[in-house]
Amino acid sequence: MDKKPLRIIPLGGLGEIGLNMMVMEYDDSIIVIDCGLMFPEDYMLGIDIVIPDVSYLVRNKDRVKAFIITHGHEDHTGALPFVLREINAPIYATALTVGLIENKLEEFDILKHTSIETVRPRDLVEIGPFKVEFLRVSHSIVDGVALAVTTPVGVVVHTGDFKLDQTPVDGEVTDYARFAEYGEKGVRLLLSDSTNVEKEGYTLSEKVIGANLEDIFAKCAGRIVVAAFSSNIHRVQQVFNTAEKFGRKVILNGRSMVENVRIARSLGYLNCPDGLMAEFKDLEGIAPQRVVLLTTGSQGEPMSALTRMAMDSHKQVRIQKGDTVVLSSKFIPGHEKAISNMMNHLYRRGAEVIYEKVSEVHVSGHASQEELKIMLNMVRPEYFIPIHGEYRHLVRHARLAVEVGIPAANVIVAEDGDAVEFTADGAAIKERVEAGKVFVDGKGVGDVKDMVLKDRKHLANDGMVIAVVALNERSGEIIYGPDIITRGLVFEEGSEALIEGAKRTVTETLGNVSVEVKSDALEVKEEVRRALRRFFNQALDRRPVILPVIFEI
Repeated sequence: MDKKPLRIIPLGGLGEIGLNMMVMEYDDSIIVIDCGLMFPEDYMLGIDIVIPDVSYLVRNKDRVKAFIITHGHEDHTGALPFVLREINAPIYATALTVGLIENKLEEFDILKHTSIETVRPRDLVEIGPFKVEFLRVSHSIVDGVALAVTTPVGVVVHTGDFKLDQTPVDGEVTDYARFAEYGEKGVRLLLSDSTNVEKEGYTLSEKVIGANLEDIFAKCAGRIVVAAFSSNIHRVQQVFNTAEKFGRKVILNGRSMVENVRIARSLGYLNCPDGLMAEFKDLEGIAPQRVVLLTTGSQGEPMSALTRMAMDSHKQVRIQKGDTVVLSSKFIPGHEKAISNMMNHLYRRGAEVIYEKVSEVHVSGHASQEELKIMLNMVRPEYFIPIHGEYRHLVRHARLAVEVGIPAANVIVAEDGDAVEFTADGAAIKERVEAGKVFVDGKGVGDVKDMVLKDRKHLANDGMVIAVVALNERSGEIIYGPDIITRGLVFEEGSEALIEGAKRTVTETLGNVSVEVKSDALEVKEEVRRALRRFFNQALDRRPVILPVIFEI
């Protein structure tokens, strides 16, 4: 074995769900596996998306040889438009994944500057010292792959997101033979998906959904609205199949649904019989029992198509009594309240709502415990690092690995930023590199830091007070004001006594400060801020954001 170390550095996905990005580094070459985003958590007020901190890659961008993407979900591809602005390296991915990536990069006007190579399962690509083989896996999106990377210090298998579905909708079963062959030859390290490690047994096959959709379609006499992730082409195919069987026309709703169906059809991943699709302009002329609306918005996103239907603000569709809405997706943690509100509004419109807690209308795309054990036993790695999960998922997966016979000393629970080095002598976490979360807010990338979020939380919880005063530049006497404007603190009508008290506080404070202080606008602002902070704390037991505005005339 070579004396130089192989470094495995997670920059995202180890400690959270989403944000997946794994760096493999040997000598002067780096390959990056996946480049994902995550959606903001509750405390990230106003943030649109979160991407990994790639400062380490930017510092070493001349060494980055490729981005290798395992599948087309946003938590594995969504950061590419932002990262590719900083690092120019070719992308390797399967056909549908390429289609989705190209569509995204076109939006950001960087596709023409990006080299993208389309690969197929069992293709072998040489990138510097790495030989990468793409291995078919089942997941909740078409064209998912795992990676077997042959390096100078041994083979590394990266599962990507996977489950061991024995009856996938497209008939493309996980490539057990190649996994087992690599296991037989010897695998130095396995990196395996931990998302569903807390679930016992096996994950249900996607085909279960087809049978359940048929039951729902058979019972519904009115329109059917199916909300699903637009990237779940298998689910879309099953809706198409069921609609055709029951003589219903399918109308697509939501920009990403229209785009992803177009891409999947153009690549041959989606079979849509002639005459099955209809347009919104045809809706009025089709009997309700002959309509299926396939839409986005299953997570209750504020401006999504289904939410607009629920709020009766959709331009083309009004939910009515007799409609059935099927939420054919998992409730993503953090979205429960939004989904619940949307469902309540749908019921108010007279619809029947079917979701995963009352019917099997969604199955996971991730392996449960028994499948994770099978993967470990097929690959039989010398070392194991659990990936893709919160810290508790990584720990549970590590314990599972020990249960099936991986020595505890060879199981490494790493986190984002840990640099794990592999040499002929063994493996260990040697150092930490810069890693973390970068917030994207509108067109701003990374300009919102923790302090800004703290201010936003402060404003949201306690409101704001603006105190406006004009002072004579020479004497410091009050020429105008003070005016007190509040937002998010009190309703000003009916709070006149409080506002007058705040005005008196400002007047008294300015009357008590020295001429020297009055000559310094910053000092005056700070004195007013302190006085109003004390006043509102005593009067209301609240601590609003105080913004003094001082004019010198």
